[in-house]
Amino acid sequence: MSTPFDLTGRRALVTGANTGIGQAIAVGLAQAGAEVICAGRRACDETVAMIADVGGTASSMLVDFTDPMAGQGLFDDQPIDILINNAGIIRRNDAVDFTEADWDAVMDVNLKALFFTTQAFARAVLARGGTGRVVNIASLLSFQGGIRVPSYTASKHGVAGLTKLLANEWAAKGINVNAVAPGYIETNNTEALRADPDRNRAILERIPAGRWGAASDIAGAAVYLCTPAAGYVHGAVLNVDGGWLAR
Repeated sequence: MSTPFDLTGRRALVTGANTGIGQAIAVGLAQAGAEVICAGRRACDETVAMIADVGGTASSMLVDFTDPMAGQGLFDDQPIDILINNAGIIRRNDAVDFTEADWDAVMDVNLKALFFTTQAFARAVLARGGTGRVVNIASLLSFQGGIRVPSYTASKHGVAGLTKLLANEWAAKGINVNAVAPGYIETNNTEALRADPDRNRAILERIPAGRWGAASDIAGAAVYLCTPAAGYVHGAVLNVDGGWLAR
């Protein structure tokens, strides 16, 4: 019996699926029944193997989103129903020392590539008269300022804004656009924070749940937004943060 949380028959593309949050979302989508295409600038073989282990179907492709237009041709030859925009990078430095190169690198991947990949996805969905789901990976820094990550903060504020704009334009056309805003999750991006005893302690003291999040904590929220259960959800930025923003 199908349920409102069943993705059987749907095809999903997850960017940055080789590790961390993207990998967890890819596995979660497969467990819900979707066929998953795992895209990353490095091989996603591990993710594909994990999906096979849970009885799912997946394939891998190399896509380097440091070229903001790299996603333009991804939807030409294959119908994709779900797009997860997870690919992202971060650069850390004091604002007074931040370089133009680090600014541009982060904005290109986190915001420009996200927009133009999503544009290509929507054009393909609308051309075939279908329906689609887009889930962008935002951040707590879509709501807050943070420190020492100016381009990352700017890009994630932009992701939240684009999520709402695209939802406004496409909700009546059969495309749901939403975002998940992870809190402090154990991934490569947060390794430096977890390795700093003072920062690690300060972060944990602020999280009501009392722990760093796991990538799997984000997967459930992202999968939900792709299912029929979220059919009337448009333009939401769902924070999954252990209660951080409620503090």
